[in-house]
Amino acid sequence: MTSDEPVLSVSSLVKRFGDVTAVDGVGFELMPGASLGIVGESGSGKTTTARILAGLDAPTSGTVLLAGEPVTGRSRRDRLRRARLLQMIFQDPYGSFDPRQTIAESVAEPMRLHLPDLSGADRRARVAGLLDQVGLSERAGGSLPRDLSGGQRQRAAIARALGIRPRVLVLDEAVAALDVSIQAQILTLLDELRRDTGIAYVFVSHDLAVVRHITDTAVVMRHGRIVERGDTETILRDPRHPYTRLLLDSIPAPGWDLDRVARDRRALDASR
Repeated sequence: MTSDEPVLSVSSLVKRFGDVTAVDGVGFELMPGASLGIVGESGSGKTTTARILAGLDAPTSGTVLLAGEPVTGRSRRDRLRRARLLQMIFQDPYGSFDPRQTIAESVAEPMRLHLPDLSGADRRARVAGLLDQVGLSERAGGSLPRDLSGGQRQRAAIARALGIRPRVLVLDEAVAALDVSIQAQILTLLDELRRDTGIAYVFVSHDLAVVRHITDTAVVMRHGRIVERGDTETILRDPRHPYTRLLLDSIPAPGWDLDRVARDRRALDASR
């Protein structure tokens, strides 16, 4: 593929759980080195969309293309190819680490699977470089996951994801559980990594301030559907859909009118 072709293309994505449609006709494209925000409240379908991209949930219908090829299949080849091209970072990565392995061992693990020709010495050198790149010391690399702070574990998860040089990183509320100062550090790190490596991001969040900082374009989801899309700053400065305006109005600020926000929400729900 060339740099002017999407690294990720999602078309007519649908996911049903019984009678509930969690994702309904979602589609978007992500260019190499770009950052796309998926915005919405709990139950909007944004996390289900992210899980489908990462292969954790199978779509009911629709297609996901990575580097121009479909990866919605469940074969081992499809799973390995998807993992090689796309990695996911969770809100709390603790559960994704083996509690018996050191951080350095966990960072090295995907390389053993996806880069089997890499020698042990080269693998160790790459692990050390990755830990340094995300701001973790050699001591942190020798620690178990339980011995690190939440921000350190998130940095370790980023290092592990970058080890096999994926084209896309999907981040699902990746800074939501962190203190504001640590959030800023992780967001700054992600910005630097995108500039340095050319990786593309899908950033899933309910936090509009975070989305404004880290993404170029955004889609707003409500009840499983995309209700607004476009340049992130334009959407947040001049929202066109009532739901996007409601999300912005729900952010506490001087002169905040909680009663008006509640009225607008009731009116929007009534119009569904």
